[in-house]
Parts: sequence; structure tokens; C-alpha cells
Amino acid sequence: MTDWLLDRTYRTASGDEVRWAVLGAGRAQAPAVVLLHGTPFSSYVWRGVARALAARHRVFVWDMPGYGASQQRAGQDVSLGAQARVFTELLAHWELDGDGDGAGPAVVAHDFGGCVALRAHLLHGARYSRLALVDPVALAPWGSPAYRLLGTHREVFGQLPPGLHRALVREYVSSASHVGLPPAVLDRLVEPWCTDEGQPAFYRQIGQNDQRFTDELQGRYGEIALPTLICWGARDTWIPPAKGRELAARIPGSRLRLIEGAGHLVQEDAPAELTATLGEFLREVSGSGRAAPTG
Repeated sequence: MTDWLLDRTYRTASGDEVRWAVLGAGRAQAPAVVLLHGTPFSSYVWRGVARALAARHRVFVWDMPGYGASQQRAGQDVSLGAQARVFTELLAHWELDGDGDGAGPAVVAHDFGGCVALRAHLLHGARYSRLALVDPVALAPWGSPAYRLLGTHREVFGQLPPGLHRALVREYVSSASHVGLPPAVLDRLVEPWCTDEGQPAFYRQIGQNDQRFTDELQGRYGEIALPTLICWGARDTWIPPAKGRELAARIPGSRLRLIEGAGHLVQEDAPAELTATLGEFLREVSGSGRAAPTG
């Protein structure tokens, strides 16, 4: 597990321990970028993108409560509402809630991290300089029949024998990729859910999240007044690309980039193309559409 290590800890207002790290920390004046993961993943999916962006940015990565290296516990609130509050706390802890010119950091969010970032911005006043959403959970309806089944019967599935549970999680995570995940990557994504704490945590996070967390937001996307990029895997079977086109139509001035050959886990299926797309977006001068000098 030393290939991706979150070496810092933050204790949230609710008492949960969140693991996080910052890459490119030697460039104190470099612009800040925060990466948000989705479910059932962790910051590990951002490892390649984060290391590449760290050449020019301070890149903040974290595992949300209940995910990856962060704390998992019975009775934990890991809903999208709770995660947005924790993210708002972290921005203040990192002193990024008014970074640089006061606009805040750039934020890049995947899957339900998209909902977390949108809730923090629209409901809690979190400030960003720009926002990139990668196959985000943002528009109803969402959640596959399998996802809803697991959430509705989480107490039953939580009692599966460990071998059956592991097989279920492996199959579920595998389906997020169009090209197929390397065995070592799949193992790394699955392992946090296969401990004594991880098995109930897997079903807990599904059970606590439902469409109401995006229903509260959908009518407010027109309020977003910052540069926004929407990236979508053209072969995403979890959330169809049509949702990307709908979301782009709702956010004024936003741009949609479809990434061919990639499924829902664009970071794994097309890391080079995603990194290049994000890098270009992050270098743009706000409002001009031109790339900023990189020297």
C-alpha cells in the first residue's frame, strides 16, 4: 500500500478521522487543486492524474469518511450531505476557502464526488476558482437497479460470507471500467471493503445515499458562475453520456468533453487523455479560454 500513501489526518467536527495528502507541496505559491473521488472508490483512482498535475500545482487528495484509508465505523454518517460538510471543513483546514485571489482552489470531482463538490458550493458557500466534473452524480435518475437493491437490503448483504462479499465487490468495481482493470488495481480498490469494518461500510454507504441529495440541487445549476468543464467516458454504463449533455446545458458556459474508449472510471481507462484535458483546463486564464503561461 506504500505506492499511494495519505500521510496526514484531519478529525472532522463529527469525530471521524480523514486521511489526506498534498502533492507538489514544495511549490508553496503554486495554484491549488483538490481532487474528489466517488463510490465505491478512494483517492487511489486519482494517483496518476495527481502526480502529473503536481508538476505545476499543489494537489490535495483525500479519502472521504468511510472510504479508503479513512475511518470506517458503525453508525457513521457517510451520506452525500455529510461528505459535503466535511469537504467544506477541509477547505477551511487547508486554508483554501479563500486561496490566492479569494476565488478558492480548482476542484476536480468524479462520480458522487461531483455531488459533494456541487453541494459544498451551492449549499455551503464553498468557493472555487474553477470546477471540473468527471462522470458526476448530478442529475436524476441515478443508481442502477443493483445499487438500489444493495442499499435496500444492506443488513442482509452485510452478513454475506466474506468470500461471497469479496466476489460481489470485485464484480461491481470491475463494471466501472470499459477496458478492464489490471488485477493489482482491482485488488487495491476492493481491499478496503473486505475487512471486518469494510464489509458493513460498503453497504452502509450505498444505503445512506439516494436521489434526494441531487434533487435539492438540480434547479440551482444555473447559478454556477465559474469556469466549468464536464468530462465523460463515452462508454460509461453506470451513468450514460446523455447525462453529461443534459448537465452541460444546465450550467451556463460549461463545456462537455467526451472521452472515447473510456467507461465510468475514466482515470483508469484513459488517464493520459483525462490528464491532458484537465491540465489544459487548469491552465486557462479565467474568462478568456486561453492557456495561461506555463514558464
